[in-house]
Amino acid sequence: MIVLQVIPELEAGGAERTTLEVAEAVVAAGGRALVASQGGRLEGELAELGGELVRLPVASKNPLTLWSNMTALVRLIRREGVQIVHARSRAPAWSAKWACDRTEARFITTYHGTYNARSGLKRRYNSVMAGGERVIANSGFIADHVRREHGVDGARLTVIPRGVDLTRFDPAAVPDERVAALAGQWGVAGLAGKAPLLLLPGRLTGWKGQREAIRALAGLGDVGPSLPHLLLVGDAQGRDAYVRELEELAATLGVTDRVHRVGHCTDMPAAFALSDLVLTPSVDPEAFGRTAAEAGAMGRLVIAADHGGAREVVLDGETGWRVAPGDPAALATAIAAALTLDRNVHDSMVAAARDHVATHFSTVSLQASTLRVYREVLNSTP
Repeated sequence: MIVLQVIPELEAGGAERTTLEVAEAVVAAGGRALVASQGGRLEGELAELGGELVRLPVASKNPLTLWSNMTALVRLIRREGVQIVHARSRAPAWSAKWACDRTEARFITTYHGTYNARSGLKRRYNSVMAGGERVIANSGFIADHVRREHGVDGARLTVIPRGVDLTRFDPAAVPDERVAALAGQWGVAGLAGKAPLLLLPGRLTGWKGQREAIRALAGLGDVGPSLPHLLLVGDAQGRDAYVRELEELAATLGVTDRVHRVGHCTDMPAAFALSDLVLTPSVDPEAFGRTAAEAGAMGRLVIAADHGGAREVVLDGETGWRVAPGDPAALATAIAAALTLDRNVHDSMVAAARDHVATHFSTVSLQASTLRVYREVLNSTP
C-alpha cells in the first residue's frame, strides 16, 4: 500500500498529528507513507516514523499554484505508484483531486473542521472536502455537519475520531523530574503544589477562548490555598496584536502576575501533569477536542465549552464539565466548583475520564480504522 497524505504544513495541530499517526500505521503495515507538505517542526518526527516528506507549496490558495501543485502531484503519483491520496485541507485537496482525476490513484478526504461558508463560492470551495470516494469525519459533530452541508450519504461517510496515544499520555509514564523541569522552564516552579494551575492549551487565537479564561480568572477569589494561575500554552503564530490584547486585558483586570504565556510545548503529557485543571473554552465549536481527550487520558479533569466535538469528549458531570461558550462568569463558577470538589468524587471522575478516552479515542483505534478505509477503497471498483 502506497499512501500520499496532503496537508499544508507540519506544525502543531490535530490534523498534523493525525497525519503522523496514519503515516506510522501505513509503515507498520508494510506500506509506504508519503506526505506532501511545506513541512514544519514535525518533519523530524515524520522521518523517525518512516514517513517520507515531499516538499510542495500546498498551503497556497493561489489558483496558479494549485494548478502547479496538481501537475507535481500527477508526476509524483505516477513515479511512486501512489494508490491512495488522502487530503486533509481544502486548498491542497483541490490539487489532489485534480491529480487523482488524471491518474489511477483513489481520492479520500478527512473533514477536519466546519469550514463555515458565508457565500455560494465559499461553499463550493469547501465542497472538495466532501468529494472523496470516502469522507472521514473526525467526530459525530462533523459528520452531522457534512450531511447537512453537502448531503453526503452514509455509504461514503465514516466517523473516525482523532486519537490519543495512551502510552504517551499515561500518568505513570511521566516522571516527576519531567514535570519539575517543565515548571522550571515556564517559571512556575514555586507555584506547583501551592497555587492551583489552570492550563489552557491551544494556539493563541481569539476563538480558542483565552480572553474568556483571563476574565474568568479575574472573577475568582482564593480557591484552595491561594489564587489560581493561568498557563496559556501555544504559539501566537504571528498574531502579535492578539498577544498585546491579552496582555492589556490581564493588566486591566489586575491579573498580569497570574497569567503565564509559555509558548509552544513539546511535552504535553508533562504539561497536563503539572496542571490542576484543564480549560478548553473555545468560543467557536471544536471539530473534535483533542486536548480535552489528552487531558482526560492524563487524569486531568476538563472544563470545555458546551458545543461541537467537545460534547463527545467531555461528559458533563461525569468526566468533566461543559459551560456555555463565551461566558466567563459560568467558566469561573465551574472552575471554583472543580477546584473544591470532594476528593472521592474527583477521583471517580478522573477514572471515568480515562476510561472514556481509552474506550473511544485511542490512536490505535484511529490507525486501525483508517487502514480499514484504505483497504476497503482499494478493494472496491472506482
